[in-house]
Amino acid sequence: MNKLAISVLVSVLCASASMGSAQAAVKKAGTRHAAPASKEQVVKRTVKVHGKSKVVYQRVTKVSEVSRPTMGDLAGLNLVRDPLDLKSNVALVLDQANSEVLFEKNAGVALPIASITKMMTGLVVVEANQDMDEVLTVTDEDVDREKFSSSRLRVGDRLTRRNMLHIALMSSENRAASALGRNYPGGLPAFVQAMNDKAQQLGMTDTHYVDSCGLSKLNVASARDLAKLVQAAYEHPILREFSTDPKAVVENNGRPVTFGTTNRLVAPNSGWEIGLQKTGFINEAGRCLIMQAIVEGRAVIMVLLDAKGSAARVADATRMKKWLAALKPTFGENVSGASAGAQTYSGM
Repeated sequence: MNKLAISVLVSVLCASASMGSAQAAVKKAGTRHAAPASKEQVVKRTVKVHGKSKVVYQRVTKVSEVSRPTMGDLAGLNLVRDPLDLKSNVALVLDQANSEVLFEKNAGVALPIASITKMMTGLVVVEANQDMDEVLTVTDEDVDREKFSSSRLRVGDRLTRRNMLHIALMSSENRAASALGRNYPGGLPAFVQAMNDKAQQLGMTDTHYVDSCGLSKLNVASARDLAKLVQAAYEHPILREFSTDPKAVVENNGRPVTFGTTNRLVAPNSGWEIGLQKTGFINEAGRCLIMQAIVEGRAVIMVLLDAKGSAARVADATRMKKWLAALKPTFGENVSGASAGAQTYSGM
């Protein structure tokens, strides 16, 4: 199945009308969704009996929830295995200097990318050369009525475009990303068009955007496309700075408010040297991550999509970092015309 056919398949899966057939295809491939698991625990409680405290122990049964299958699962990507035992359905690592593929797994499949979308939002805002000190107001149009996500911004809050961009990239603030799109010449429709135009300009042929936040499952891209986005965004110092800040104090309605990052790998003591990053999550996309990082003195671009849990996303990045460190003696050398250590895994 070629790349075009794969992208068409995933696009079809994103439509609810085709959900049933996608589930049937995965079931046919041998995937089974386990029933909820019951776990019995003994809980210590303090109760009042005739005015006196008494300690009692009760047995309670907890039923663990079953994770909802992502679009990658429904496309059968979870059936692909790799030697690193990654929990992400999609992975790609490139040498930033020459775009050499060092590792890839399902890297050509277009999937929902959630808040990874905001990196393209930032790129369009910066390249539009809009006034970064202009004050923007959060309106009712910025409230998420698709996923009903929470936000620390309230309707009526006023922040500069610079601060909106900062917390959109660092804290993945959806209302900030929405406000950035609304305040583009021509409004949000023109902004989304500019996002898609930029994607085409960068050669991101598997990419499509419908909003500036990433809340829609119809915002899709392949890992190969996202590597191109990272490369382009990295050229802008403001995107590098805002996306990698562990925390920042921004002025909202004239008062200072502290925001933090969604990616703990950018913490000073994390052991990582990250130049640009963005995380993302919606149920259809799983946990996603794009990064530019220095590993053993080599600049690499890393894309992980559709991990099952934020801890799994971090664990996959750590596994990949260790694997890259082990490749150092032959990193970038050619063996029989192929990159030493480069590995490809695809079940499609």
